[in-house]
Amino acid sequence: MNESEIYLYVIVALLPLSASMVIFQTNPYHALVIRGILGAIAALVYAVLGAADVALTEALVGTMLAITLYAVAVRSSMVMRLGVIDLPDSEASANLDPAFQPLTADLRTFLSTHYMRLELVTYPSTQALHQALMDKEIHAICEGRSPSPSDDSNLSFQITTRVQRLYDLMQTELPNLVLTYRPSVTPSPIPSQTSDFEEAHG
Repeated sequence: MNESEIYLYVIVALLPLSASMVIFQTNPYHALVIRGILGAIAALVYAVLGAADVALTEALVGTMLAITLYAVAVRSSMVMRLGVIDLPDSEASANLDPAFQPLTADLRTFLSTHYMRLELVTYPSTQALHQALMDKEIHAICEGRSPSPSDDSNLSFQITTRVQRLYDLMQTELPNLVLTYRPSVTPSPIPSQTSDFEEAHG
């Protein structure tokens, strides 16, 4: 075994190592970087073995294109869309309450530990806010609340989410937050009266 073969074996051994690092990496952005390293090692192995055309294809398609698509997917999916009411000159507006800023700060800190971002989506009314949650336009909504005399919590906001995993995480890591889980249910279609009449008199 000459020295060049040893280098080749070392480079080939890096393939399963980098692939396992991609699989077990929890940070999606670090996984993108390691995926690029994996593609570069694969292209290098192909080039050393004499398959220059395969190495070029791996570099351009298998690595660059894949990383671009992964980056777009991570950027668009790792975000929590929180619906709030935005009514100027109104006490119902969440943005006017001084307690809303600490709430969003806590949410951003919580989401950052899971490599996610917080996006606030404003709606003109409570009805539009709840409809957006039912239509799955947003992941959660934030509303003002009036604590009852028997309620020990002094928080002036409550969050309702339709995502079970998000509810479980916030319930565990944000115990002081007032949370409600509401699974989104797709309403069943209303039967047409015309079709029922035709079936009865067909």
